[in-house]
Amino acid sequence: MTSESERAVDADEGRLAVVAASNALADFLRAHPESEPALTEDEDAGFARLRAAGPFQLNTAWKENLLRIAAADLTGVTDLKATSDSLSRLADAVLSRGLELAREEHPGDTRLAVIAMGKTGAEELNYVSDVDVVFVAEGDLALATRQAAHLIQVVGPATWPVDAGLRPEGRSGALVRTIESYAAYLKDWARTWEFQALLKARPAVGDLELGLEWLAAVQPFIWGAADRPGVVADIRDMRRKVVDSVPAAERKYEIKLGPGGLRDIEFAVQLLQLVHGRGDPALRVRSTLEALDVLVAGGYLARRDGEDLSDTYVFLRTVEHRLQLQRLLRTHRVPDGGEPLHHLARTLGYTTDEGFLAAWRAHATTARRLHEKLLYKPLLDAVTRVSTAELRMSEAQAAGRLAVLGFNDPASALTHIKKLTAGVSRTATVQKALLPVVLHELADSPEPDRGLLAYRQVSDKLGTTPWYLRLLRDGGPAAVRLARLLGTSRYFTSLLLHVPQSLRYLSDNADLTPRPRAELAAGMRQAAARHSDPTAAVGAVRSIRRRELIRIAAADLLGIIDDQEVGLALSDLTDAVLEAALEIGARGLDDVPPMLVVGMGRFGGRETGYGSDADVVFVHDGADDAQRKAAAKVVGTVRTLLGAPTADPPLDLDLDLRPEGKGGAIAPSFAAYRRYYADRARLWERQALLRARPVAGDEALAALWTEFADGVRYRPGGLTEAERVEFRRVKARVDSERLPRGADPNGHTKLGRGGLVDIEWTAQLLQLEHGDDPAIRTTRTVPALEAAAAAGHLNAADLLSLREAWLFVSRVRNDMTLARGVPRDDLPRSGPELAALAQTLGFGEDTERFLNEYRRLTRRAHEAAQRIVLGGLDSEPWRNWGSG
Repeated sequence: MTSESERAVDADEGRLAVVAASNALADFLRAHPESEPALTEDEDAGFARLRAAGPFQLNTAWKENLLRIAAADLTGVTDLKATSDSLSRLADAVLSRGLELAREEHPGDTRLAVIAMGKTGAEELNYVSDVDVVFVAEGDLALATRQAAHLIQVVGPATWPVDAGLRPEGRSGALVRTIESYAAYLKDWARTWEFQALLKARPAVGDLELGLEWLAAVQPFIWGAADRPGVVADIRDMRRKVVDSVPAAERKYEIKLGPGGLRDIEFAVQLLQLVHGRGDPALRVRSTLEALDVLVAGGYLARRDGEDLSDTYVFLRTVEHRLQLQRLLRTHRVPDGGEPLHHLARTLGYTTDEGFLAAWRAHATTARRLHEKLLYKPLLDAVTRVSTAELRMSEAQAAGRLAVLGFNDPASALTHIKKLTAGVSRTATVQKALLPVVLHELADSPEPDRGLLAYRQVSDKLGTTPWYLRLLRDGGPAAVRLARLLGTSRYFTSLLLHVPQSLRYLSDNADLTPRPRAELAAGMRQAAARHSDPTAAVGAVRSIRRRELIRIAAADLLGIIDDQEVGLALSDLTDAVLEAALEIGARGLDDVPPMLVVGMGRFGGRETGYGSDADVVFVHDGADDAQRKAAAKVVGTVRTLLGAPTADPPLDLDLDLRPEGKGGAIAPSFAAYRRYYADRARLWERQALLRARPVAGDEALAALWTEFADGVRYRPGGLTEAERVEFRRVKARVDSERLPRGADPNGHTKLGRGGLVDIEWTAQLLQLEHGDDPAIRTTRTVPALEAAAAAGHLNAADLLSLREAWLFVSRVRNDMTLARGVPRDDLPRSGPELAALAQTLGFGEDTERFLNEYRRLTRRAHEAAQRIVLGGLDSEPWRNWGSG
């Protein structure tokens, strides 16, 4: 086929360019001056001479065609794609002539098709390469095998080596097979790399009708390959093996197989095609550059990434062409210096070696970076979990499938899907690529319908924001994580919908690591300082708190942090909020004395849950009425601003643990605080101080408070016998009176048997008894139990029972709040809520197994608590424990 551009080659310019770039072709011209007209002839004339060549003229005719292609390439008449097309057409012509010669040598009646593979099949052949083929036949297979073997023998020595090693069973397999034999092999024996190789297959010469029948037969196997288990891992492993096959000392010079080479791009592109091409026929193309175009058009690849990969691929292939042209040798190694490197740089248009090397390093870095990004992105693994059948469903089939997957309202789900994918915008295109993964991930979540609604709401808010869909497609595990979180947690969803920009945290575990208290406090103070109005200042603080709650909840649900870390993170966050709010509350007030916020309860113990109020006591070091009033005003302002109804979640402060309780001063002076504990405090108030700690305010006052509190809570000699009786009496009242009416004592996470209060009181009794040991002085429950065991005050079996129950029940309690979006202490009795909780906790839908595990752990913890607190198992609460 003649192109207008090829006719435009100037004879002198073409000859000079070829002689300068290729020693091998220059030597050929000197030996065959009569071939010089080939430099400017058209393709038809070149192929005509090739078709007339006998076995011994084949090499000359081939090189004359190379002269024509190289002249157009080196003078800029053709670009890389046109050059590769021309070389591929030349390969087809060579194979065609080889087959004619083979049939002359082995005449007979049989059908034989030559299937081009590799770069020849993709029509992106380079100057010196094996021509990869496989043969398919029908009829006399023995005759077809002789013809195929003769073709290889004639063509290989004269032109490019013909390699049939990609056939089934490789070089040990039959050279020629029938369509049925190929299909049987692909069905039962083929490995992942063989399907990868078939991506580039095309019938080239011979019986093209038979070749097309073969291609139609193998297509379902190619596009079903990604349904096989481990296909993504197989391709990743194959790429590692290819790199490892190059000696370490040679890798930095290798432009094809080394890191940042052509194979990095080709493997990434082919993996994307295999995974996404199952459901999108537009991706079923052979050429790497064409595949990059359709991957971008289909939304599977960012435009910028596609452009960078295309530019890098063209650069690397051009370097490969220039390397091979010099001596017509199959090489992919860049020279390490000297004249060979000078020659390469000059033929590529660079005036200095360093200019070329800098460009190569930049492109190699791009290839490697994008290879790692694409080949290892979690979205690929997620897509392979979606079956090919699901990717190709009609609307009616989709509705049925959504019902099977667990969507309770398939019609509504379809409506959401249509809205997300309507039109021809880039947003709709990328959503079409993402939704199979999102839906499949949602289907495995406790609430698929609610999760899909939330996904649409987030997409409606951010769909036109450039970074949003790019993050979901390219941001590591972001898409999978978002779907999982939206389908699992109403708490997370409600937080995210107000600040959807926070989903950026999902792409990197480092972004999901809770921020330290000091960093949070500094950020909140800076944000507050930008607002003179206290309401706006606290609003900025609460906005930061919302984003940090999103971070913590996501990290928790994704298993990046455990329950102990959740408690610490939520407590640190509350500390920082109170520190900033205390400063804001004092703005513009005169006579504000030094003030301290003391954390109490679970907050003081740094065991805050998602639904916890912040139990606090405010103390000031003022001496006159003006200071007392100023301190009270600060407390009132802080409580009001933090609890005010706004778009950001409130932080409710509970002051009931202050001296005199609800009847006491809202902010007692430190002197009054000390007098109260010296004169009137009861044992339970002393006990409450075990979980108390300074969380914000004046450092000097904090030190004084700590010294005083330690003297109250950690008394030498432990409890008196009367105090032990009082402790047991109060605990019995808690067990009998505080459990809500109608609550199941075997299923209340806080006040039930073996619940959090049981375990907390056990730890606190040990601290009251042995608080003179500094090792046991901690506000946290599990560390207190561990310290008691280390000191010999608690046996190993009881420690194990109490600790396991504490961790599991805390997890259950937090997960109930995360799931429903509101605090809850009692287990669901049955139904979807219980099933969802079991699923979130890793029990699948086996609610009975979850309940048995909960009962087992809490029963053992309750037994230990009874032994330690009550001294035996004869108490009424134990006799009423019941079954389970």
